[in-house]
Amino acid sequence: MNRSVFTHAALAALMLAALAGCGKGGGADDDEAPEVKGTVLVTTAAPVSQTFHDTIEAWGTAVGDPHRASTISLGHGGQVIGLAVAAGQSVQRGQALLRIAPDPVARNAFLQAQSALDLANGELKRTEQMAAQHLATQSQLATARKALDDAKAGLEAQRALGGGGTEETIHAPADGVVTALNINLGDRFQAGTALLTFAPAQALVARLGAQPEEGAHLKPGMSVEVRAAYGAGEPLHGQLDVVGHAIDAQTHLLPLQVALPPQASNTLVAGAAVQASIDTASYTAWAVPRSAVLNDDKGDYLFVVDHDKAKRVDVTLKHPDGDTVGVQAPLDATMQVIVTGNYELNDDDAIREQDEPADKQQASAKDKQESAK
Repeated sequence: MNRSVFTHAALAALMLAALAGCGKGGGADDDEAPEVKGTVLVTTAAPVSQTFHDTIEAWGTAVGDPHRASTISLGHGGQVIGLAVAAGQSVQRGQALLRIAPDPVARNAFLQAQSALDLANGELKRTEQMAAQHLATQSQLATARKALDDAKAGLEAQRALGGGGTEETIHAPADGVVTALNINLGDRFQAGTALLTFAPAQALVARLGAQPEEGAHLKPGMSVEVRAAYGAGEPLHGQLDVVGHAIDAQTHLLPLQVALPPQASNTLVAGAAVQASIDTASYTAWAVPRSAVLNDDKGDYLFVVDHDKAKRVDVTLKHPDGDTVGVQAPLDATMQVIVTGNYELNDDDAIREQDEPADKQQASAKDKQESAK
């Protein structure tokens, strides 16, 4: 009987010891739990007051400035016997462009004028000799001199009409680009025919098209950033010169023209496709990281730190492009905007900042670099 009681007592003691061990294990788990419960870990940044610009996008091509481009033609007809350039080719001042043979009729007229000059010159000499011998009157002498002057004028006129030589070469008037070639080898042309169009270097403009509804926001003098539509060239900064008041029948866009700086010819050629951003309105807004701005059925908003709690602030998103966006809201530079962790927040939720705010971390790193120097 005593042995049975002892056995039951021993088993009870073992069970109590096992339960005590389990209790100690639960205590260790409690020690490892976070010290702060019900808080959201966030990072922050200070808003910065900044000037933003509304922009309008436009597309088009770079072309020679029509105020400086020129059409090369001749005052006489002829035939093209040599082509030294092609449309779109860059040329240097004095470089040969075309070789022209004179029109046969003009050449024949020149030779006749030259013969008339020789005859008038000989007649004047004979008349002077006869006048010296009192065999010719002063009136006859004056008539001979006038005939010589008329013959000289006639020869110069025929020379200007292209009959003075067997071949004529047209040279580039300046450094530039042959934007259009209107004739082919062997073509005969009349006086005044446009042979080619020439645009001087450093004389490019951008002809653009914008959506018609944007016309009300555009006016000459606005700043424009132009870049090649293809490639990664540096942007060019120009000025809006012309705003059309009628829609282009082919493109159905509002025509615009932008004056480009002289260095534009270093990165663009006539006919190159370009895209442009036109600065229209300037305004001041708070610059904040894009990730700080959230949206729900009430609109755009963000959270700021208010005594270790998240406070919702409704904002108007004014500049949505880029990693830094512009918002208008009742903020100030002393506030801390919550950048990460904000998706988990509700208004008045408890928060805990991760180490330091993002802007303080940057400032601290900068101070360390300066002190190391």
